[in-house]
Amino acid sequence: MTEFTHVRHKPPSDSPGARELIVACPQMRSNVNLSRIIRVAGCCGARRVIVCGKQKIDRKIARDALDQIEIETRRSLPPVLKRLREEDYQLVGLEQATNSQCLYEFPFRKRTALVIGHERLGIAEDVLKLLDHVVEIPVYGQPLSFNAATAASMAMYEYCRQLGETQG
Repeated sequence: MTEFTHVRHKPPSDSPGARELIVACPQMRSNVNLSRIIRVAGCCGARRVIVCGKQKIDRKIARDALDQIEIETRRSLPPVLKRLREEDYQLVGLEQATNSQCLYEFPFRKRTALVIGHERLGIAEDVLKLLDHVVEIPVYGQPLSFNAATAASMAMYEYCRQLGETQG
């Protein structure tokens, strides 16, 4: 029988540095959700997280991610997304929408800006119009959608899974 020993706070997997993943969030309703998204972005090696409005990030939740990634605060997402497109980022929204693709069938590009929707309102129409792609996560029960931070975590992990440690 295989024996397992708990290894607390294992060092990060070998990686060639920060991933070219940027996470963009609207003004979130919950500081807990935003803090959880930042923590996962840090775990996934994201370069930066763009947040809108005056947000309070809970260091107890976000932990060391606050020391590892850049947090960029903006008034709104459309101007930032337009600039990211000019920098050759693929703009991918995480939302239940017409013509969306299943997250697990969508091929992420190395330079991806993952746009997260508001907890209650989703991705605003003016932002949806700017996106190159929209992905959604299948739901197999009730409620009919995942929590914004949970969904963001799943999408960031899928990005990492697809691109592996070699960065695509």
